[in-house]
Amino acid sequence: MPLRPAFGLFFLLLLLSAASIAIALLYGSAQLGASDVLDAFSGNASAATHTVIMELRLPRALTAFGVGGLLAVAGVLMQVLLRNPLAEPYILGSSGGAAVAALLAMLLGWNAVMLNSAAFTGAMTANLLVFSIAQGTGSWPPARLLLTGVVLAAGFSAATTLLLALSPDQNLRGMLFWLMGDLSFAHAPGRTLWLLLAITGAATLSARHLNVLSRGELEAAVLGLPVATFRLALFAVTALATAISVTTVGVIGFIGLVVPHAIRLLAGSDHRLLVPASALAGGCLLVVADTIARSVLAPRQLPVGALTAALGVPLFLYLMSRSRRVS
Repeated sequence: MPLRPAFGLFFLLLLLSAASIAIALLYGSAQLGASDVLDAFSGNASAATHTVIMELRLPRALTAFGVGGLLAVAGVLMQVLLRNPLAEPYILGSSGGAAVAALLAMLLGWNAVMLNSAAFTGAMTANLLVFSIAQGTGSWPPARLLLTGVVLAAGFSAATTLLLALSPDQNLRGMLFWLMGDLSFAHAPGRTLWLLLAITGAATLSARHLNVLSRGELEAAVLGLPVATFRLALFAVTALATAISVTTVGVIGFIGLVVPHAIRLLAGSDHRLLVPASALAGGCLLVVADTIARSVLAPRQLPVGALTAALGVPLFLYLMSRSRRVS
């Protein structure tokens, strides 16, 4: 993509990101005005207004931005790893693997560090299973890849149901809502934002390698890329991003599919632009979805994962039908 249109796209995404966070601060069960938000940032707001904006809405919006960006970047990297535009943590069972491991850690009473480690192990295991089962003669045909992901996702869903059945009744509703995507307890956005910055920066600096690997392992090896090492790094990064996202807000699907596809339509497949643009767009999308989820039926809140699925399922079906026509 030419340099000037690329800067234009980034500027637009930055504006949309700022606008989405501003909307998240303004709307919710308690309607506030722009003056209330400005007073909260300047320290002149009432105690109640300051609490709503600075301790509830702002951390929640920043966490949603971080998680959305992580899921979008994980989708981009997984699509390079499996050389398939339909690859995505939710569809291929990576989110399900992380969720099963996290639920098991909760039932065993593990602390936060052990829970995150368990979720990372679950996501990594799911990635490895998809990769090993779907691999044919050195390639990953879309039908085999998607079938493998669907089967693994169904298996993880069954395991999740079993763990929920074994859970104490007083924890069941909270666990169910968490599984559908819940940002109600997202009050510490620092971890997701720093991880998003680190992964996006590293992936952008490695964009040349991503561009080469997306064309095929043989071409990448001929050009001197250490394919096995780089592929293992992609496995670890996508598993880490998925695990942190799941342990922070639960299972949220289709952002890793919708966002990279939309950015490719606008800007092409050069990962120097695709990775950072997907991070911004993914963060913006989840902030908007969460604002809608907690505002449309306020004071009741909808699971944000249901809204992202409402966007993702039609697009997924469209992509499937288009790939069938092409093949």
